[in-house]
Amino acid sequence: MNVDAGQDLEAVRRQLLVFAEDLQVIVGRERSRREEAEAAYRELSSSYLGMVRTLAEVCESKDTYTRSHLDRTYQYAMALTRRVAPEYAERAEIGYGYLLHDIGKVGIPDAVLNKPGKLTEEEWALMRTHPVIGVNIVKPLKLLGDAVGIIRWHHERWDGKGYPEGLKGEETYLPARIFMLADTFDAMTTDRPYRKALPIHVALEEIDRHAGTQFDPELAKAWVEFVDGLEPHEAAALSFVR
Repeated sequence: MNVDAGQDLEAVRRQLLVFAEDLQVIVGRERSRREEAEAAYRELSSSYLGMVRTLAEVCESKDTYTRSHLDRTYQYAMALTRRVAPEYAERAEIGYGYLLHDIGKVGIPDAVLNKPGKLTEEEWALMRTHPVIGVNIVKPLKLLGDAVGIIRWHHERWDGKGYPEGLKGEETYLPARIFMLADTFDAMTTDRPYRKALPIHVALEEIDRHAGTQFDPELAKAWVEFVDGLEPHEAAALSFVR
């Protein structure tokens, strides 16, 4: 981790903890002040979301090939969540988890993170540690709750061949399975140093082909149907048109 990124990360994390404490105080206020408390809670929640985004962007700034990845994957994951599990979409911490999914990459050396060629076995093993690093970073943020599972498990696969724990099927937290699909879709439809972005229809064919192996089959079906059914202006709003 470079010194500047580490210092920025620590400063933002301290601020997040302050916001979390403030939120907990407000939630505990007596019912007679509910309207005031709710207004203050919304304001602090907005500030908390801004701090979470800043924390995530500290990480994203390290990776020269994934700029704007954060916003796109957040949009995709929230769109799919609203479609298949609206009760999760209403929980603020799920959005925080989506934004912070790759925060652990702040602990991966730049030479590995931004290597233009194929990673060695040793480098790949190091890269696969970023979900666990991310969990350790966000441990003090109690308001994330079980959304920490998004950070830990967003590289797990339906067939158990993912990492870091090799979880299979529904053993992985549902929002993590949602994000894994959104993350992969973005990777396929974005230019990379070693290949051009795939057309949307080809990416959807790949998702359909790997349903039941890489992806939760129900989520894969829902995503393909969702994207196929979008009007052009709706697709543009989700950043499909770049």
